[in-house]
Amino acid sequence: MLCVLLADIHGNLEALEAVIEHAESQGDIGHIWCLGDTVGYGPDPGPCLEMLRSYPHVAVAGNHDWAAAGKVSTDDFNTDAATAVWWTGRHLSEGDIRYLQDLPLQVVQEGFTLVHGSPRYPIWEYLFSFFDAELSFPMFPTTYCLVGHSHVPILFREGGLAGPLPDTLSLGEERLIINPGGVGQPRDGDSRASYAIYHTESHTISHHRVTYDIERTQSKMVKQALPLKLSVRLGLGV
Repeated sequence: MLCVLLADIHGNLEALEAVIEHAESQGDIGHIWCLGDTVGYGPDPGPCLEMLRSYPHVAVAGNHDWAAAGKVSTDDFNTDAATAVWWTGRHLSEGDIRYLQDLPLQVVQEGFTLVHGSPRYPIWEYLFSFFDAELSFPMFPTTYCLVGHSHVPILFREGGLAGPLPDTLSLGEERLIINPGGVGQPRDGDSRASYAIYHTESHTISHHRVTYDIERTQSKMVKQALPLKLSVRLGLGV
């Protein structure tokens, strides 16, 4: 059975559809674990939430999720991000808003701790370096922690080093922090959607990159008058 690991979908329906189609080609999807920021930036927040909720899933809150639902302020957002959050909030149904407001900051599933940013500061802290990650290892009770927020696929080993998330990762007793990368707005210089699959039987995680119709998403963003920088960056993967 496959457990699909998604982070930072950010209202990008074309990317999400491509990722789910790819995941289904790998086997039967048992669950989706969503690491936050399903909405924000992109032009299809409602349809992305609808697609996610059509599968058995667990999800945690991201900063854009709670901001769009009015639960946190946008004072710490840059102008483009705040503009997109305001637009997103106006294009969510009451049910979508309640769903986002009710998302927890942290969930524990089958030996994994799920958060958006970090175990220390679940919706705000970015984990980019080994030094940042080392401060987080004492903050979660499980062997593994799954994070998003940085939009970069990366692996942190307790007492070890940070590095790119490999194509295949065998899980053992070593404590790890794992980021599957961004589905809807990658920021590692690769514009393809990034996600991972936890293979429950082999106890491995596989990392995948998936092409999708970026121009279609960009066209929607322009039509909705979302900040131009947000659509341009999709083609650059930054």
